[in-house]
Amino acid sequence: MKRVIGQPTPEQHLLERILSRENLETAWKRVRANKGAPGVDGLTIEQFPDRTRPLWADIRASLATGTYQPKPVLRVEIPKPTGGTRPLGIPTVLDRMIQQSIAQVLTPIFDPEFSESSFGFRSGRSAHDAVRQVRAYLRQGYRIAVDIDLAKFFDTVDHDLLMHVVSRRVRDKQVLALIGRYLRAGVKVDGRLEKTRMGVPQGGPLSPLLANILLDHLDKELERRGHKFVRYADDFVILVKSRRAGERVMAGVRTYLPKHLKLRVNETRSRVVHSDQLEFLGFVFKGTRILRSDSAYKEFRRRVKKYTGRSWFVSMEYRLHKLSTYIRGWMGYFGISERYHDIPEIDGWIRRRVRLCYWKQWRWCRTKIRKLLRLGTELGTAIRAGLNRNGPWAMARRLAAHSGMTNQWLKNQGLVSVKELWAKIHYPVTAR
Repeated sequence: MKRVIGQPTPEQHLLERILSRENLETAWKRVRANKGAPGVDGLTIEQFPDRTRPLWADIRASLATGTYQPKPVLRVEIPKPTGGTRPLGIPTVLDRMIQQSIAQVLTPIFDPEFSESSFGFRSGRSAHDAVRQVRAYLRQGYRIAVDIDLAKFFDTVDHDLLMHVVSRRVRDKQVLALIGRYLRAGVKVDGRLEKTRMGVPQGGPLSPLLANILLDHLDKELERRGHKFVRYADDFVILVKSRRAGERVMAGVRTYLPKHLKLRVNETRSRVVHSDQLEFLGFVFKGTRILRSDSAYKEFRRRVKKYTGRSWFVSMEYRLHKLSTYIRGWMGYFGISERYHDIPEIDGWIRRRVRLCYWKQWRWCRTKIRKLLRLGTELGTAIRAGLNRNGPWAMARRLAAHSGMTNQWLKNQGLVSVKELWAKIHYPVTAR
């Protein structure tokens, strides 16, 4: 069916679709499921429905007329899985819902055209898929990695360029204006409001899509040049067969990014290396094996020590819940690592840390003896352990601790096993 000349295209009615009841309800369900902290207005997910319902008619009207003004995002620092922190902008719950509703309508417009080598924040794709794609290229003989780090990508995106790219597919001027207002909403840091003249704050539901829209131009250029590459958000690596080719590719990307996308390469963290020296999304590659990086494991040990710290005065039930939740999440991501030989050692170290916590909590000699006897430790062993003046770390390794606080007993208390989690990932059938 041909479109009548002068008739608006579906892209010119996007605001109506964004503000439709069905779309907004879906957006709210996703925001509620994702939970998250309150923004600058202090309104929580639980408080949002009752507080917003009486005001919704006015809010919707302001969105429809183009007078709605988003609130600034709240800047916080969150830990990275591999160590360090990342700045995160937390929008208000209302702005998260509106951004989510925009993303739900725009994603079907842009996503089908995205590169097959783009894996970040796309339905049906994950960081694991990106890592496995790198391995696939390694198996094809592409063993030289052009590892490029974009300098503060989310903080340096040019608003005018981004809006120009978005406007090529989005014709609804009201939607474009609303996206622009979100980009310029500002950020609140330590109670001080700062303007946002550039950048896309990480943390909002719309930010990943906008980042992919801009960086898709990089993807298309790399495809045009015939490169093998993998991109996950602003992390990307190009695989070639020789160091000379790698240096040539690096020079070309250094020229392309500032000229066409107004982005800069972080020279100190970008390099051309053999694939055995590549670290990508927290993983390294030995031959064609996928292994967790040393930095990721170092951060894991730091977090486990935090949850099993002797000076953290919480109940053991709460401690084990937080510890096991973290271990499950960490293994859910890094468990695809094919290195097994140190997994039993990690399990033993974690159990020793937990036994230390129990020993410290029991504190008094009589309490230690009574607890050990109740757990099945022999009388003489329990008495000798209870009277021993060695510290909790040393005692957590003794026979008394192991005979009383057995591995099975710790499991019954809620402690998960890294070894069992690893087996479920790599041998899902036999691990049942």
